[in-house]
This record gives sequence, structure tokens and C-alpha cells, in this order.
Amino acid sequence: MRENEAALDIVQDAMLRLAEKYGDRPAGELPMLFQRILQNAIRDFFRRSKVRSIWTTLLSSLSGGHEDDEDHDPLETLLVAQGSNGVDDPPARLEGTQVLEIIEQEVAKLPARQREAFLMRYWEELDVEETAKIMGCSGGSVKTHCSRATHALAAALRAKGIAL
Repeated sequence: MRENEAALDIVQDAMLRLAEKYGDRPAGELPMLFQRILQNAIRDFFRRSKVRSIWTTLLSSLSGGHEDDEDHDPLETLLVAQGSNGVDDPPARLEGTQVLEIIEQEVAKLPARQREAFLMRYWEELDVEETAKIMGCSGGSVKTHCSRATHALAAALRAKGIAL
């Protein structure tokens, strides 16, 4: 891992999972369990990063340079800020607006559980456990819903000629 803070967070989360779920196991089993939990946590981190990167890249390319504005929601507006270095290009703005409308329509077409899991994980940036708790299901179900939603959205966008 290249990010020390992320690596420390992953190790800490893995240790907490080990303590919460396997604290009653014999001490001899703990190193192997921890290794497996840590491997899964690392895989989850990279999967989340990859999916988040795809959506962040797509949305930031449409947002017109609002990276430093936390309150900016690219799904609400694509207007270039007054006085920014962005070029006021009406055709590009129109295309961006149309792409966002298509994304919103496709998200709305997802089954309710997939839409709920997808929005909490990738828009609200909640982790699997938080999302599972809110949805009242297991972490595995959250991962399944998110995976299916992501694949359905990607296929729908590809079918409309939008490349991620």
C-alpha cells in the first residue's frame, strides 16, 4: 500500500473485526484468522477504491472544476463557477447535463435495495458495516447489491454510448 494512513486504518479495522468476531477462539487460531481478515480488508479497500475512482472520475469530469468545494453536488448542477479558470463551453455543459440526467434516470431504475446500497456506499461514502446496519442486512448482501447496481449502471451507460 502506498498510503500509510490507509494501511494503518485497514490494519486497525482488521484487528477490531478479529477481536469482535473471534475473541473467544483459542490464541493459536488468531494469527491465521487475522491474516485472512487482513487480506479480505485489503481486497475490499482496493475494490472500493476502484469503483469509487470510476464514479469520481466520471462525475468530476462533468463537474467543471469544483474539486475544492465540498458542498458542490455534480448531480445538481454543472455550471462553471463565476471567475473560475474553466471555459464556458455551452456544448460541453449541455453534454454533461445530459449525461447526468441519464445517470439519474438509470439510478432511479435500479431495484430499491440496489439503489439504496449504491447511494449509501458511493455517494454517502458509508462503509459496508454502516450500510448493512442501516439497511438491516448483512455486509455480504450490501456488497452483492452494490456489485449488481454498479454492473447494471455500467451496462446501461455503455448501451447509451457513454464510456466510463
